[in-house]
Amino acid sequence: MSKCSPDAFAMAGSTETPMNVVAVIQHTSGEYLGLMEDHLEGRRIRFQYFRPFARGGKLPATDLPADALILLGGGPWGTAGTRDLPSLKEEISLTAARLAEGTPVIGIGLGAQILAIAAGGSVQSTELTLVSGVATRIVDDALNGFLPEEFAQVVYMRDWPVPPDDAKILATDTAGRTAVFQVGNNAYGFAGHPGIKLGMVEDLIMEFEEVPNTAAAELEVLRNLQPRIEDELVPIMTGLVQCTSLMSSPKAAAQAVQELDK
Repeated sequence: MSKCSPDAFAMAGSTETPMNVVAVIQHTSGEYLGLMEDHLEGRRIRFQYFRPFARGGKLPATDLPADALILLGGGPWGTAGTRDLPSLKEEISLTAARLAEGTPVIGIGLGAQILAIAAGGSVQSTELTLVSGVATRIVDDALNGFLPEEFAQVVYMRDWPVPPDDAKILATDTAGRTAVFQVGNNAYGFAGHPGIKLGMVEDLIMEFEEVPNTAAAELEVLRNLQPRIEDELVPIMTGLVQCTSLMSSPKAAAQAVQELDK
């Protein structure tokens, strides 16, 4: 995993061209942005990880001038009561506040569940699963038309997001479940991690005592899917960056400049 400066927000306005900064909440050591990191860095979008599960770790402050919030997956952690994320209540409140102020939110796996709940939806209780498959776009202009018609979806997750009634379902999986959904104008939930890497899943399997029964077979499937995932992430990230305005009007940079001026 590449490292982003722990002072990403303070440094956002220190360059000649101010940069956007994304707050990223991790729920496990194994899962991070993965292949998405390169796409953000390539567009000069900074990101900073927050690890509430770690010793001394904490969530982003409610007044942090983040240009977007990304909520990552959580391996065996869920939201439907079987094995709930310890910081679930606080993250729902934080996400709801970000939605209310219009800050873009991207939820992945467990993060998509948190987004769904914060937006007024719910979750469906399911067993911990690791499954690779294909998702199908059902809205032509999803992600400004950049969401592929069909794309690989790898899900390592307990429970499943149920978006609110006013959400827009952008893609479904082979079982007819929501694969990608949109809340409002700039919040998106992904059941699978669009930038997943084989090593991330291997680390998740090593990190927790609870492992999906299909893990061994699915790891080999994921190994073969990796090139396709990398290729399909290119248009997905193009659409996400456009729809979340992550290359314009950086809030973090503006506040950093004000603080430096003081």
